[in-house]
Amino acid sequence: MNRSLDDLRTALTAWEKQILEKTTSRFPEREACRDVSRFATPVDLERTDFIEDIGFPGEFPFTRGVQPTMYRGRFWTMRQYAGFGTARESNERYRYLLNQGQTGLSVAFDLPTQIGYDSDDPMALGEVGKVGVAIDTLADMEILFDQIPLDKVSTSMTINASAAVLLAMYIAVAEKRGIPGSALQGTIQNDILKEYIARGTYIFPPEPSMRLITDIFHYCAKHVPKWNTISISGYHIREAGSTAVQEIGFTLADGIAYCEAAIRCGLDVDTFGGRLSFFFNAHNNLLEEVAKFRAARRLWARIMRDRFGATSEKALTLRFHCQTGGSTLTAQQVDNNIVRVTLQALAAVLGGTQSLHTNSRDEALALPTEDSVRIALRTQQIIANESGVADTIDPLGGAWYVEKMTNDIETGAVEIIRKIDEIGGMVKAIEEGYVQRQIQDSAYRTQQKIDSGRQIVVGVNKFTIEEPEQENLAGTDPMVEAQQVDFLRSVKTDRNSERVHKILQSLREKAQGTDNLVPIIIEAVKEYASLGEICNVLRSVFGEFQERVVL
Repeated sequence: MNRSLDDLRTALTAWEKQILEKTTSRFPEREACRDVSRFATPVDLERTDFIEDIGFPGEFPFTRGVQPTMYRGRFWTMRQYAGFGTARESNERYRYLLNQGQTGLSVAFDLPTQIGYDSDDPMALGEVGKVGVAIDTLADMEILFDQIPLDKVSTSMTINASAAVLLAMYIAVAEKRGIPGSALQGTIQNDILKEYIARGTYIFPPEPSMRLITDIFHYCAKHVPKWNTISISGYHIREAGSTAVQEIGFTLADGIAYCEAAIRCGLDVDTFGGRLSFFFNAHNNLLEEVAKFRAARRLWARIMRDRFGATSEKALTLRFHCQTGGSTLTAQQVDNNIVRVTLQALAAVLGGTQSLHTNSRDEALALPTEDSVRIALRTQQIIANESGVADTIDPLGGAWYVEKMTNDIETGAVEIIRKIDEIGGMVKAIEEGYVQRQIQDSAYRTQQKIDSGRQIVVGVNKFTIEEPEQENLAGTDPMVEAQQVDFLRSVKTDRNSERVHKILQSLREKAQGTDNLVPIIIEAVKEYASLGEICNVLRSVFGEFQERVVL
C-alpha cells in the first residue's frame, strides 16, 4: 500500500506531538545538533525528480558519480602529496611511495618556488625546502623525477602563480627523455583566484594572472591534451574557515570566472571544459561531506550546460581530487588524527572522488615521517580493499537525509553564486573583499564555538590528557638551503648565459604584447633560465598584486 505525502505529513505531525515532545521535554537535545535536521522523510524530497536531479552514475547530472561503474572498474588514484628539502630528497620519498602502492604523484613546492623566487634570493632566506621541495631550474626538475616514468605516472603539482614555469620544466624533462607532451598525464593547480581569497601565494595582479592561465589552456589543448590545465580549489577556502556550502559556492564561482576568461580568449567550452578539474577538502562531518561532493557535481553540470552551453559529456562532468582536512589535525593526541583522516577519506570515497590524499598523523607538528606516511596510504588501501564501500556505486544515494542535504547544499551554493554575479563576478568580489570577509566571519564563528565548548575537538577542549613532548619528528636539514644555493650557482655557471639573456629579453617583449607565453617559457627553462629570473621578467612587465586588507 502506497500512502500519499499528505498521509505522511499527518503521521509526522502526530509523532511530533505524541512522541517527540514528551521525550525532548525530559531529555533536551544536544546543543551541537540543534541546527541539524533530526531526520528526513520523502516529504523533504517531494520536489526532487529522480531522473533530473539524481539519475544514474555516469549520466547527467552526475549526482551519483562521473563514471558508470565508478570504483567497480578501478579504484581512485591514491596520490600522496609530498615534497621537502632538495629535489633528491623528494625523489627518494616519491619512489618510496610508489613502491608502497601509491598510484600517482603529488608535488609540494617550497614557498619561494610558489611565489617565484630563487633559493639565493634574499626573500627566500629561511624558507628554502621548508614546506615543499625547492625548484630553481630544470636541473632540479630532472633530479626530482629521476627514474620515474613520466609516460606512465600521473603527476599533480600544487603550483599557482608560477604554474607556467613549473609546467614548462615538466614538459622539458619529458622531452629530454623522448616522451612527447601528448603522453603526459597530470594536473597543475593553476588556480590563482583562490590565492587572492584564501592562501596568499600570488605574484601578479588578476588580469595578467588570468592571461597566463588561459595561455596554458591554449597551449595544452594543442600540445599536452591529456593534461588537466587547472584544479579549481575549494580545499584552501575550507582551510581558511569556510563552511561546506561556501566551499562549493565560492569554488564553482571561481570556475565560472575561468570559463568566462577562456571563452573571451576564443576557446571552445567543450574543448577546455573537459580538462578542468577540481580540488576539495574532506572534513569531519561525514554525511555533510558526502552530500557536498554530490551537490558540487550536480550544480557544475547544470552551470556548464545552462550557463555556457556545453554539450560534451567531459565538459559537463566535475572531476575532483580530494585531500583530508589539514586544519582538523591536532598537535594534541596525534594518534586521534588517524581516526579523523579515516572518516574524512571515507567521506571522499562515498562522495565519489577521482583521487585522494590522506594526511599523516603528525603533520600538525612537523613533516610526516615515513611510518606516518605509510599509515596514511594504508588507510586508503584498507578502505578500497576491505571496507566494501567501493564495491557499489554511491552507496548513500537514496538515503533521505543525504538527498535532502545534497539539495540544501546546492541551494545554498546557488545563492552564493547569485550574489557574486550581482557584485559583478568573482574577480570584482575578490577585489572588493566580499569573499574574504564571508570566510573570515565563518572562521570566527567556528572558533567561538570551539572556545566556548559548544563544538568539541577531542583532545583539545575535551577529553584532554597530559602528554610528553613528541620525539623522533621529521624535519628539514638546516644545510638544505646552503646546498640548494650552491647547486643553483653551479647551474648558472655552466649554462650559456648569453643565450639565457636573449631568451629572457624575448620573454619581456612577448609579455608586453599578446603572444602566448608558454612556448617562450619552455625555451627559457630548456636553457636553464631559473624560475626567479623568469618570474622577475614578468614582474617587471605585469607588476605585483597588492593585497587589500579586509576587516
